Amino acid sequence: MPAMIDVLPLSELRRALVIKLRHHGDVLLTSPVISVLKAHAPQCEIDALIYADTAPMLEGHPDLAQLHLIDRKWKRQGLLAQARAEWALFQALRGRQYDLIIHLTEHRRGAWLTRLLKPRWSVAPRLRRRGEFWGKSFTHLINYPTNTSLRHTVEKNLDALRRVGIHPLPEERGLTLVPGSAAEQRVEGLTIGHDLGSGFIHIHPGSRWLFKCWPPERMASLIDQLASTGYPLVLTGAPEANEMAMMAQIKSRIHAPVVDLSGQLSLKELAALTRRAKLFIGVDSAPMHIAAAMGTPVVVLFGPSGDKEWGPWMTRHRVVTTNHTCRPCGRDGCGGSKVSDCLTTLPVERVVVACHELLMG
Repeated sequence: MPAMIDVLPLSELRRALVIKLRHHGDVLLTSPVISVLKAHAPQCEIDALIYADTAPMLEGHPDLAQLHLIDRKWKRQGLLAQARAEWALFQALRGRQYDLIIHLTEHRRGAWLTRLLKPRWSVAPRLRRRGEFWGKSFTHLINYPTNTSLRHTVEKNLDALRRVGIHPLPEERGLTLVPGSAAEQRVEGLTIGHDLGSGFIHIHPGSRWLFKCWPPERMASLIDQLASTGYPLVLTGAPEANEMAMMAQIKSRIHAPVVDLSGQLSLKELAALTRRAKLFIGVDSAPMHIAAAMGTPVVVLFGPSGDKEWGPWMTRHRVVTTNHTCRPCGRDGCGGSKVSDCLTTLPVERVVVACHELLMG
């Protein structure tokens, strides 16, 4: 591997690859890395490698040259089909002849790709538990703070650029998400059809991890109390069975009129919808990060996950939590029960106050 250096000669960068093999929200929180790198090396073509299901988070990013995708379904298609897909991906990546690779997760694929693609420079987290193979795969290793739960994920992602001498300005660190014209047009039709043009409150109660969610009866009580604001109330939820079941429990308990769009929107359409909202209310989930990217004020309920690490980024917001001394524990419910006491005991009144504060601001 090339000798360790600190500051990259940015004028010599022609192509860079950013690797983020994680979930939707994680990928969206990577978008400032692309923007900042392009701002400091405008001649550089920047690509990204992500999972195919997370593509909506980066598709249309104005500073992205190419988006390379790994489909998790390849493994289901048999060894031969998977090998062909993997080889086609590797050929596409090798053809780009990257000068720089920025690997932002602990995924071993990033180390292997870096060794095979042989960029001039490469950056990844310092992971001693990964051993010598990992450490010698990259020219630059990122030293994160000991207590990473006190540093926002966006800043940790940007530490990869700081490691090579690029220090982003505060105004350069915003999230970028482009809904696209098709999503905007469909949502425009929905807002007209439901008479939402004067503004509404967007409520997305769910997460793929139910231990991050508020009890249905408390969410229903919040919705009923928000009816007094005079704004229409719009509910959204993912089409997955467990989330739709939770939405059914909430709807069975509410008395206020709502517009229910649960299971009807793509991620791009969700972004186009929440851009038009006066307020977004949700939990620690990708839709909350999407709302922040759209610049919509956010009220978010946090339980076992860390709000300093995963809270709304660069938008007006209120984080509502309890004072449990054990949070954030990062566990899937107390004792692994899938039920988080720090959320189930969160008073409705505190969330109502937070909503009124942002609506009045």
